[in-house]
Amino acid sequence: MKIRFIVVLFLSVSVLFAAMPMLKETPFSKVLKKIKAKKPVFLDIGSDSCFSCQEMGKILYKVKKEHPNFPIYFINVKKERFVAYELKVQMIPTQIILDKNGKEVFRHIGILSEEGVETLLKKYLK
Repeated sequence: MKIRFIVVLFLSVSVLFAAMPMLKETPFSKVLKKIKAKKPVFLDIGSDSCFSCQEMGKILYKVKKEHPNFPIYFINVKKERFVAYELKVQMIPTQIILDKNGKEVFRHIGILSEEGVETLLKKYLK
């Protein structure tokens, strides 16, 4: 009985998490305007067809929904391949924080936790 309950709980959580939307992609040209306007930004570079990128996108969607004023952007390198070259991205997902001068102050490869994202946003993008 306990095993059945655990299996049902796991499947329910999996279905709910799978149904969560990803952070909507933003064209890199729009992000460049923010950078040129001396605004710090949080970039998530990935692809909408990459599983890890999808998971990261769901976390960022949730964070953006809770903190709509934070400048969080998803760049889809499947559609804008030049961005990976320009930002020196070797693996996806990669998260990059640029300060108000466009200087990179943080880089991470892989999936960050929701708490990790919020900590970074509060530290670098107040």
